[in-house]
Formats: sequence, structure tokens, C-alpha cells
Amino acid sequence: MHLTHQRGPLHDLPDSPEAYDAVLADVVEQALRRITPEGNLEHPDCVDDIGDTSLGITSLLAFAWQRGKDPRLPEAVRRSLAFHLRERVYIEDNPGYPNLRARNTGLPYARYVLEAGAHPIGDWPSTVWALLQAVNVLDSAEGLVDDEQRSQLLELAQGYWRWLTEATFFNPQEAGNQAIGCVVGGLMLARHLPDAEGEPVRARALELYTGEIRAHRVRDRGALLPPEHGGAYDNNYGPISLSFLAQAHRVSGEAMFAEDGDALARYLDARLTGGGFDNGGPRYSEQHSAFESVLGLRYFSARIGSDLGRYRGDSRWARYACKPDGGVDGHFAWMLVWQIQDTTRWHREPSPAPARHQLRAGTVSVAFDDRMTPAVVEAAGTYYLAAAVGRQHGFGPVTDGFLMCRPMGEVRVRDLRADGLTAKLVTKPVVGRDHVLRHVRSLYVTDGETLWTTVAVERLGGTPYLLAGLPYAEDDGDRVRRTAAGTVASAGTLRLTHPRATGAEHFDARAELLQEQAAFALAADPRGYGNPDEGWRHLVSSTALEAGPVPGTPDDLHVFAVRYGSEAPLTVSVERNDGQLTLTTRQFTAVIGPDDDQGEPRLALRAVSR
Repeated sequence: MHLTHQRGPLHDLPDSPEAYDAVLADVVEQALRRITPEGNLEHPDCVDDIGDTSLGITSLLAFAWQRGKDPRLPEAVRRSLAFHLRERVYIEDNPGYPNLRARNTGLPYARYVLEAGAHPIGDWPSTVWALLQAVNVLDSAEGLVDDEQRSQLLELAQGYWRWLTEATFFNPQEAGNQAIGCVVGGLMLARHLPDAEGEPVRARALELYTGEIRAHRVRDRGALLPPEHGGAYDNNYGPISLSFLAQAHRVSGEAMFAEDGDALARYLDARLTGGGFDNGGPRYSEQHSAFESVLGLRYFSARIGSDLGRYRGDSRWARYACKPDGGVDGHFAWMLVWQIQDTTRWHREPSPAPARHQLRAGTVSVAFDDRMTPAVVEAAGTYYLAAAVGRQHGFGPVTDGFLMCRPMGEVRVRDLRADGLTAKLVTKPVVGRDHVLRHVRSLYVTDGETLWTTVAVERLGGTPYLLAGLPYAEDDGDRVRRTAAGTVASAGTLRLTHPRATGAEHFDARAELLQEQAAFALAADPRGYGNPDEGWRHLVSSTALEAGPVPGTPDDLHVFAVRYGSEAPLTVSVERNDGQLTLTTRQFTAVIGPDDDQGEPRLALRAVSR
């Protein structure tokens, strides 16, 4: 069973001018076969997200004509543009639309579903998309459409902008990608207007960004991010927001778009595994965008100097939106135009700078959450999620059913590279059910192929173990496949357990069930509207790796040691003297020293000579 949407890395797609010309040629041939006598270019199976799609393909045809001057295209562009102006412009309020600030304005908007009153909640983003398709056609209109059509289209684009910013509440779905897209539409529209008309539109677009988007950013993992459907980041829409930030910077030159894009890009780089797997977000936990993300990932990979293109997109939407039969759909067509126009090349090497919320070297990576608990561990092509026990989620020591990974105080981090090894030491003060404060010291060391995790904590009662992750998925060529096992060794006992109880609150990795599906089953609202991350937090238990303590440690300590990526026997010796804790494996020796004068942990590391 493969994950549905996570496929090949996006930077593997050819992006030369010749490759893009071939993509446009494919779109042209499909469109010329499809266009109806009335000029409709919509896919026959399109029902929702439809209000901008014919115009989107029109924009691709207009752009293709500007690049190649195919003599078949001017008539198709004019006819399809006439169809949109005649058949897809709505000025009467959609029955049931809840987000109007003024009724019966007569301003134009695009419908998510063409039938009156059918799912009107999607009309705001559909109108953003229609505005962006319109300005893209305007960008390519020179020498292609007559003055009357161009004037009608420009008037329509102005009407879309006014509907979005005057007739309705701005960004009613609290979706950062939609809101930034609207700002981009205003910035691009302003360039087509006389200065006296265009400057107020540009100023309003910048004002909306600073006041309605930037001022409401949400903090996660040390970064301020545009909110996405009420959360800080969504692994489907977050990279799309990055593309909108790239375009906003390209068309406006305003530094704030680059600065905010850099912050989002560094955040995404830290949370993304080396293999490009990611999950989580307030809307879609595992669904991934594809061509819609290329512009932003490529643009900001160059700016921050890291390989953001490792992000696994959905290759079925590799070049443009399409239906199950593979036929082109005009949805989000502007993203293909913009990525062709942008000449930035992919940056393909990882950033050499350490990141607080990431450990990465070679084929090993750990993405840490806001509490510096691993969110995803990657080793030997297998991805481990945080496991669940007694409604508590994470990686860490467990005693009497209590998981010790939630900090009660400042979390300290020390990064180190030495002798071909990369390490991160995380120290947390944690309070157990006995109200005793203990210091959990977690050391992560990798040689780029395997990952050693060693956790030391003051002596625990009962029969403690280390909750060491939920094996969830593994690489399978350019796909990601579900799994319920991993290549793991422990210096103590090691067992892979599965929930004894059944039901949505208990995730058994052996079942043919995606994390996304389980998360939506536990979400409060319907699929597509609920928050799967919030639902997943209701998980009671899961498949889990459980590692027993390392034998022979000092009497007042419990130490756990696990290695991901190899099943070879693991031995760890533990010594403590003069306030130092020395951990020795066959591959390295690590010394965790007493804290320095600022309370920061000390760490020394050297490879063991062979």
C-alpha cells in the first residue's frame, strides 16, 4: 500500500525551456481538441473548483502564443475568453454565501460550483483564482486580443478585486495561501492600470498583507508563519503559500515578501525529512501539492541555500492540474506560467548550517516539533512518527504509563559536528506524575547512514522503557509505501507492540490505513473541513517501538539506547565521573559535560578508531 500523494522529489522534474515548451505544446493540443463551439475549455468531468478553469487554460494558450506564435491560438484565445466573459461571470449574490459584507453590489465573482447555492463557501478562493487567471491573460494580451476584449477583461479583473476586498470579508477561510494569492492578484492588476488607478490598488494589496496576513502570523518551531486554515503550517498548502510569496516578491520587489518567504522556507527545510517526506497540517495531513509548489520551493531554495526541491510532490499534478484521466484542468494554471517565467534554478545541496529543529546528514534526518521532541525520524529509507501511549504522543521515557517528553521549563540544544559525525543534544526539565523534576538528556548522533539515540534520565520507578517511535512508511523507488516495521536495534530489550484495543483511537500500523485517514476519522468536523492534526491528538495508542534500559548503568540513572537503520547488535557503556556522563559505542564516544555558566549543555564527540 503506497501513500497516495507523496511521490517523487519536485526538483527531479526537468525545468529547461525545452521541457516547458513541450508541456505547453501538450496543453495546446489538448485544448484545441477540447474547445467547444461556444469556446468552453473546461474539462468535461469538472464540477467543483470550476469557475476559473476555462480562463486558466485560456491563459496558458495566450502564454504559449507569446512564446511560439502558433497561428492556431489567437482564434482559440479570443473565443475562449469570450466564453468566460459571457458565461462564467456572476454578479448576482450566490444564495447562501455567508461572507458578504455588502449585498447586491453587482460586483463580479467566480463560483466554486456553477449551480446557484451549491457549496458557495468556495467562491472566495475561486474568485482569487479567477483574478489571477485574468491578470495572466492581460500579461499576454498584447497583439493577441482586440482592445474591446482587453478592456472587458481589465474591467472584470477590477471587479473581482473589489468583490474580494470590499463586498466580502477578507480571507474568510483563514487560509494563508488564498490570502497571499489575493494580494498577488492586486499587485499584478495594479501594473495594468493607469498610475492614478493602479497605485491605490497596489497600496491596498500591501496594506492587506501587512495588516491581515503578516500581523496574524502564527509561531511554530521558532518561526512566524502565515496561518493556514487556522494552523501555522499545512504540508499541502504551506509550500503553495511559498509560491505566492515568491511571486509577490517578483512582481513588487517588496523586501517583506522575501523575508517572510525566507522564514517559511527555513521552517519547511527543518521539518522536511531528507527523503522529502512530510505530514501534518490543519487541513490535509498527507496530501501534497506538486506544480503549485515548484515556484516557491525553487525560488527560496536558491535564497536560503538548501535543497527544498527534495519535497515529494504528487507527480500526477507534476506540470498542471489534471483529472483522473490525465486531462488538463485549468485550476491553478498561473503557477505553471509563473514557474516558466522565473529563471531561478534549483539549489540541490543541503544547507551546511545547523538548524535547531532539525538533525540531518546523508540519508538520516530528524525533524523536531516545537517541544524539541522528534516528529519524524528517517533512517535507512524508513520514516518513524511519534508513537502514542495513554493519549500521550512523542518519543521519550515512559514509566507507569507516563511519557516524559513535555518540557516544564527551557529546552536547551547543542549541535556538534566531529570526525564525520553529526550530533544534537537536547536537554529538557520534565515533571512526572510524582511531581519530581527530572532532566531528560537526549543525544542524537548520525554518521549519515544510521542514527543513534541515547536518552538519560534520573532513576525512574516501575519498569520504564523508551517510546521509540511508530514505524510508518518507507521509500519504494519514487513512491512511499506504508510499513509496520523498521530496521532498529536496542542496547536493552526491544519490542514492537500493537494496540490491543480497536477503534479509531487506536492506530495499528499493520492495518491498511493512512495516518491522514485515521486523523480525519478523529477530527471534530467533516473531512476536508476538520483539522486532522487536532483529530490525531485524540489518538489513545498506536503501534510502537519500546526499548528497555541499557544494563550496567549508574544506579541513579536510567539510560536507553536505540539505533535506527541497522539491526546489528548495539552495545553502549555508560560512565559518570566529575559531573560528566560518558557514552561509548563501537562507533563513537560522547561526553555530556556539566552545564556551562549560562546553563547550556556541554557536548564532546569523537569517533572510535578501528
